[in-house]
Amino acid sequence: MKKVLTIAAVAALALPLTANAERSGEELYNSKCSVCHAAGVAGAPKFGNAEEWAPRAEKGMDALLATAKSGLNAMPPMGTCMDCSDDELKASIQYMLDAAQ
Repeated sequence: MKKVLTIAAVAALALPLTANAERSGEELYNSKCSVCHAAGVAGAPKFGNAEEWAPRAEKGMDALLATAKSGLNAMPPMGTCMDCSDDELKASIQYMLDAAQ
């Protein structure tokens, strides 16, 4: 019984570590951002479209992060990723910027 409780306690302690593991920009794009950015829903800049992303890229990462966090036009705050960290949002933004080069 002690062995089972010990294993359960270790598993419970490890859970928050795996639950908070950072996701890549590609993972977030595919699971959250692509819903709108793949087709340009409601004016969202389309994934891979350099012309649409260029003026946004000129604003810089800090401005793009602020926009992603607060929302813009039809994009809701956090772009529907309410559990994203700033670093994860930056990674997804960078992934989209890189694809538009």
